[in-house]
Amino acid sequence: MANSTAVSVQFKLDALTALLPAAIGTLKAALYLASATTNGSNTAYTATGEVSGTNYTAGGVAVTAANAPASSGTTAYWTPSANIVYTTVTLATAFDAVMIYDTARTNKAIGVWTFGSQTVNAGTLTLTMPTNNSTNALLRA
Repeated sequence: MANSTAVSVQFKLDALTALLPAAIGTLKAALYLASATTNGSNTAYTATGEVSGTNYTAGGVAVTAANAPASSGTTAYWTPSANIVYTTVTLATAFDAVMIYDTARTNKAIGVWTFGSQTVNAGTLTLTMPTNNSTNALLRA
């Protein structure tokens, strides 16, 4: 086998471990309108383009983050340990993105994920989290 250029999986794991909070309760998930321009260039939570509606609180909901970052082969990965749930909300304007951010680190963004544009009328929106492994996790490095 020949040598190859690569970032060490241990470095990737250490980076994820350093950046993701050790304490549960510091991550939040905010929803964004389909017309917004929220993306990976956002360095922190922003209210610009965030949804509003009945029973939706600006800033979003808490994210259960009990999973520690892990690694397998050449991939470090992490996924929240529970689905993200917005209970009995009415969001009449189409939305298609969620930003997960860390309130303990001055609201620094972890990432933005998109999904099919939708609305909710007095219902519960559940964002189902993928399996926490090297091929499916929400964050993979």
